[in-house]
Amino acid sequence: MAMEVATPAPAPINAPERNIILAPATVETHKKNRIQVSNTKKPLFFYVNLAKRYMQQHNEVELSALGMAITTVVTISEILKNNGLATEKKVLTSTVGMKDETKGRMIEIVLGKSDKFDSLVPPVTNGKTPEEVAKAETEAAVEVQEAAATEA
Repeated sequence: MAMEVATPAPAPINAPERNIILAPATVETHKKNRIQVSNTKKPLFFYVNLAKRYMQQHNEVELSALGMAITTVVTISEILKNNGLATEKKVLTSTVGMKDETKGRMIEIVLGKSDKFDSLVPPVTNGKTPEEVAKAETEAAVEVQEAAATEA
């Protein structure tokens, strides 16, 4: 014969009331004209070409990077400015807290179209996204470099 054992209900915990206030997140939503640059994922000229396309669509582009990729963002910016395609609108540098309690460095550079931009960069009319166009241009540039290297 099975015997049932009654277990008493746990006693309520008398904890002091706590008001939890949820603050709005300070993280921005992804901007359509922001490029987060990595120095390990894509070649330099992928980002240069992508920045050109973003400037075509939005009249300005925001390049951002953390840590070691900061030099890549500065290089991209200088290439665009030296070729007469962009003007510098804003530069923001800061340190950000990381998970391991260290401080990391961050940069954001906002570039706008130069006056000569539209005459230097042909419009995109093939319906591809800026990422697809930048990738195709980068692949074409690599093919030209490889062909030149094999001829030399």
